[in-house]
Amino acid sequence: MTDYFALFDEPRRPWIDLEQLKAKFLALTAEAHPDKIHVAAPANREAATRGFAELNSAFNCLREPKERLRHLLELELGSLPKEVHEIPSYLADLFTEIACLQRDVNAFLAEANRVQSPLLRVQMFERGREWMDRLRAVQARLGERHAGLLQELQAMDAEWVRLDCVPVQRGVLLQRVEQIHQRLSFYTRWNAQIQESLVQLSL
Repeated sequence: MTDYFALFDEPRRPWIDLEQLKAKFLALTAEAHPDKIHVAAPANREAATRGFAELNSAFNCLREPKERLRHLLELELGSLPKEVHEIPSYLADLFTEIACLQRDVNAFLAEANRVQSPLLRVQMFERGREWMDRLRAVQARLGERHAGLLQELQAMDAEWVRLDCVPVQRGVLLQRVEQIHQRLSFYTRWNAQIQESLVQLSL
């Protein structure tokens, strides 16, 4: 498996400076772009194309916190982090709130689709705006939790570097990284569901 951190000459760590990563990406892709060797032998052009695609994949992985943590855990543990299908107890209340809200929004959308009267459509439009406000409020709370996890990753960075040669303590940090990855996975999934409902309500 390719170490995406190594491609950018970055140490394996949970946090990464996105501006620095972007600068390295632009420099590397400028050198490796297939158009620069369009007169080369086919095998060299194919290798350049593969290398360019790999750089793109690496950049897209490392710039996204959830994907970066997944890749880091796979590199450090030798396998992908286990997928959690059951909602952890510390997220149960939020999950229940979002599930109930989504259920009610779906019921409203089904009702709105049956309405034919122009007058009732106006009323449904106003009700739809209220549902959108409620969804956006939950989405904002998810955003705050997401931002809090990113702050924790950034704060963890110095300790991660300091404990690089202390396997036991590094293992404890890896467990926390896995927990953060799980939370980010749930938040990302729920945010996508809310965004889809917002799109449906705006149609």
